[in-house]
Amino acid sequence: MNPDGNAGFILRPWRTDDLDALLKHANDPWVPRGLSDRFPHPYTRADGQAFLAGHVVDFSDPVLAIEIAGEACGGIALRRGSGERAHGGELGYWLGRAHWGHGWMTRVVAAYLDRVVPGSGLLRVEANVLDTNPASARVLEKNGFVEEGLRRGAVCKPDGLHDLRLFGRCWPR
Repeated sequence: MNPDGNAGFILRPWRTDDLDALLKHANDPWVPRGLSDRFPHPYTRADGQAFLAGHVVDFSDPVLAIEIAGEACGGIALRRGSGERAHGGELGYWLGRAHWGHGWMTRVVAAYLDRVVPGSGLLRVEANVLDTNPASARVLEKNGFVEEGLRRGAVCKPDGLHDLRLFGRCWPR
């Protein structure tokens, strides 16, 4: 059964048998262009093994695989803040290029937030979007996020400095 309402995708924990699919989708040079440098390129077998072993992200956070057509082809996670920011978290996501342009990520983000935020005590979720990734900004806006600011020259990529757009969404107390 699809826990995400027959939306054509499944959100589930990553499994060690996802390694080949992870490598297939993550080792595309277009995928990490809009992501932080925590997502390497080239994406090697060792990178995939380290990720699936929990050496890259904390799997106690809600870090989930996006499965489409029986294959893990992306990921979504929320990293909770600490201290005075413990009421919020930072959302991050990626999807293999074969699935871009079909509205998947808008539906994935909606399902993920519906699954993770209730009962978590979170009152705020934010996301940073690279200036060259307007599709990601649209995903957030369609999910009720508001653009709150611009961090000029915040990221240095191989092609130069880039701005980061900050998006946020709050939930009622």
